Amino acid sequence: MLTKDLLRVSRAGGGFHPQFADEDHRDLAARVLGVYQGHVDHTRSDLDSALTDLERDADDFKLVRGFAKLLDREARFEVRAPVDPRRAREAAFAASEAVGVVTADDRERALRRAADRLDADPDDLAATLYADLDDRQVLAEIDPRWDPEELVAQYNLSLAQTALFDATEVRVRSSDPKALVSAVKRLRLMYEVRTTDAGREVVVTGPDALFRATRRYGTRFARLLRTVATAEEWTLTATVDDRGTDREMVLTDSDVAVPGVEPVTEVSYDSGVEADFATRFESLGLDWDLVREPEPLEAGASVAIPDFAFDYRHADFRVFFEIMGFWTPEYVEKKLAQLDAIDDVELLVAVDESLGAGEAIEARDHRAIPYSGTVRVKDVRDALRRYEDDLVAEHAADLPEELRPEADVVTIESLATEYGVSEDAVDGKSFPEHERVGRTLVRPAVLAALGERIEAGMTLSEAEDILDEYGLDDAGAALSALGYRVEWEGLSGGTVRERECEA
Repeated sequence: MLTKDLLRVSRAGGGFHPQFADEDHRDLAARVLGVYQGHVDHTRSDLDSALTDLERDADDFKLVRGFAKLLDREARFEVRAPVDPRRAREAAFAASEAVGVVTADDRERALRRAADRLDADPDDLAATLYADLDDRQVLAEIDPRWDPEELVAQYNLSLAQTALFDATEVRVRSSDPKALVSAVKRLRLMYEVRTTDAGREVVVTGPDALFRATRRYGTRFARLLRTVATAEEWTLTATVDDRGTDREMVLTDSDVAVPGVEPVTEVSYDSGVEADFATRFESLGLDWDLVREPEPLEAGASVAIPDFAFDYRHADFRVFFEIMGFWTPEYVEKKLAQLDAIDDVELLVAVDESLGAGEAIEARDHRAIPYSGTVRVKDVRDALRRYEDDLVAEHAADLPEELRPEADVVTIESLATEYGVSEDAVDGKSFPEHERVGRTLVRPAVLAALGERIEAGMTLSEAEDILDEYGLDDAGAALSALGYRVEWEGLSGGTVRERECEA
């Protein structure tokens, strides 16, 4: 992005039209690049003088300054001085106060005195005093990411981003709507998706009071443009507050492109309430897969894109999940209207308690989950359990009451996978040919064979090796089924002992 003083726009016809650079400006971009590359090991003052000379020759000095602003971020300046400038100034000022500097000779005596104190040469000390000022710093390195053509493209992108600083609403049609919505959510912007004659349009807005108080929304609009411009085809229409006058700006894929390099700082993945919830939910290992930004839902004349969906692993069943954070009353009304128009899907809505919208959501036949600060995973888990119980009961009803696995040893987990159901659906069945050993089904003949090989007094490690041969990895449950217990011996292991019979 550029600074606003470098913004080049036309207001012809009452619009707001950025003045983009074109192919004719590649030579100028190359010259600006050359000035930087030719001033390595020179001071910033010398560099600025050379750029000023170039501005006089150019048709628009702001264009030169815009190219230079971008290249300046690629440059590394450093202080080069034999003595630390701060220490040099402290010593020189102390010596001046002691000497009482009035004449040039007094100044020389003060410098010699300060130099003696720092064990430095007086001339070096004099040259060092202000070496850390911006205009005296030295260009140590310039390693631009762009050639002249890419610099022009980066300039146009930055110019368009700067023009969006004072936007109050942005409307986008894109050939990659999923990436667009993902970026909108990462930037924590408020949005809705409308269906128009030209197709679906993402409308990004924010509260007017915030626009008057801060430019943080405009800055996020500017950052959003980078994602918008990566799509093959797109159109962006923005309402811009131009010193109190609303003007319309239209950008398309023919105006702005993203240079073929990665930016220094990319927008980080979504944070806050959503990311916190996703991290905690996925750590639970439930029978639900969390899907971020699922397919859009028809909501009357508009479209809603929920934050998440939960896919049940053992059936073709999806529950959508929306998180309603801090929104304005007007935006809440829009969201409630959308929810009212969504039919034939299961939808959970986590709603910030400060909105007071829980009852309104429940009235629209969607489950409301109130939260404050963070969404409680337990509350969501409990809400999903309602669906899960029905699905488990349905799958269990499809299975015979008695299951007879072919394998001598089989886990409940693998048996559930074989039938394509959850473990809970299998748990309630009977197994006439097997005995339950923990979460494993074992034929009696296998238990009898184990009983002949495992005996009291052997080490736990020896017993585990035998159990492994039969595919039993729950040693505690297996030994208990055989009438044994483990007598632990600190951290060194354990010994198999007969389990004492209860009186």
